[in-house]
Amino acid sequence: MRRYLAEFLADPRVVQLPRWIWLPILHGIILRTRPAKSARKYASVWMPEGSPLAVHTRRQTGLLRAFLAPKNMPVESAMRYGEPTIAGGLEKLSACQKIIVLPLYPQYSRSTTETIRDVLATAASAKVTMVESFHAHPAYIAALAAGVQRHWAAHGKADKLVMSFHGLPKRAVEQGDPYQLQCTATAKLLADALRLKAEDWLITFQSRFGAAEWLQPYTEPTLVALARGGAARVDVVCPGFVSDCLETLEEIALEARQAFLGAGGKEFHALPCLNEAPEWIEALAKIVDTAP
Repeated sequence: MRRYLAEFLADPRVVQLPRWIWLPILHGIILRTRPAKSARKYASVWMPEGSPLAVHTRRQTGLLRAFLAPKNMPVESAMRYGEPTIAGGLEKLSACQKIIVLPLYPQYSRSTTETIRDVLATAASAKVTMVESFHAHPAYIAALAAGVQRHWAAHGKADKLVMSFHGLPKRAVEQGDPYQLQCTATAKLLADALRLKAEDWLITFQSRFGAAEWLQPYTEPTLVALARGGAARVDVVCPGFVSDCLETLEEIALEARQAFLGAGGKEFHALPCLNEAPEWIEALAKIVDTAP
């Protein structure tokens, strides 16, 4: 955990502070306290096969590999930080005439998607292309809508659907990062696909880190306000995460649930991410097909 956090939080695109300020804080304070805290959180959502993100990514890889087998298109997966590495995945595909790198961040941000380009600049050749984003791809939106509709068919529908995206420092957007605009576009397209009225849904941002102002409205305070305002049930979907992970299973399904119920809410539903849904595997293939 400490090695992973050290690599992740030392990336200048993730924490955009001067290195002379941030690195002493990272190594002198953060890495002395956060690994143990993060480990406890991971323990609460750990699966028999490993961390949820790694498990779902492996399963998606296998399903997409089988889906694309008739086209003779091999598939490998990698993690931006930790193992398996992007360089290792590229090496396994080195015999291919063309390699498409598909970052599983639907909405582009310099702190996520662009960090992959940084790696490709040093590890890849000219035959490698990267998908910038797929925030508005029809197959991705259709897969999201199918998942929500499947949950509603099994569990009924709340009066309010909260679409929670990972947060980003407001300063990044002010400097031109398109992330917020792409999140808003995704949310509107999903709401349209579900035929929701404006009052039936809202967009929020989760996973704040540090003292700076991040994109608002914040997810947990919004859920508390909804409960205190009389909302008996909310459904929360996380369109920016294609796999269930710490941010969805612990932060939303556990912490946000507790906050909503503690504020007087009666029923909280954290909807599953796309994970291994057949619509999502098909969407992945379509996104690859439309790649430059």
